[in-house]
Amino acid sequence: MELFLAGTETSSNTTEWAMTELLLNPHMFTRVREEVSTVVGKDGKIQEAKILDLPYLQAVIKETMRLHLAVPLLVPHKTETQVKIGEYMVPKNTQILVNAWAMARDPRYWESPTVFKPERFLGNEIDYRGQHFEFIPFGSGRRMCPGIPLAQRVVSLLVASFVYHFDWKLPYAREEMDMNDIFGLTLIRATPLVATPIPAGPAN
Repeated sequence: MELFLAGTETSSNTTEWAMTELLLNPHMFTRVREEVSTVVGKDGKIQEAKILDLPYLQAVIKETMRLHLAVPLLVPHKTETQVKIGEYMVPKNTQILVNAWAMARDPRYWESPTVFKPERFLGNEIDYRGQHFEFIPFGSGRRMCPGIPLAQRVVSLLVASFVYHFDWKLPYAREEMDMNDIFGLTLIRATPLVATPIPAGPAN
């Protein structure tokens, strides 16, 4: 139950942020819709088995997880031995909190780190598996989140469905969108996204 609840909240937060960024960037919204339309059958249904084979959609999901990390501080770790990190000597049995949010916005590793740019994930091998330490939304090592397959499929399917089947009308100008977030159990939008769905899409 705890795993299910954790996966539900983080997935819904990530979906909300992804839709926010796509509504702020109509050309990205259109590109995702066109890509998704290539896997939609005659019945208009999006096949989950094919959803992970859409590179631009996956780049949007990755960039959302980078810029709007649902869990900014990873599960606490503890050092097994004394270790030197940079100029600091960390004693054995020290509790360590990894700031994945700061790593994902570090200008030493990311060009224009505060800009939403899915293209940065196209044509490279950066993924969620914890081997690229500048991008570890699920952590790394033996204590990394076990919900990667769930999050990847659920968020991808939700975003693809929202983009393909609907156009969206905002009750305010894009420039007025509140992009602030607040920290609770997870990092969430300070102001929930409000948008009205309008049936649309290539199949409608």
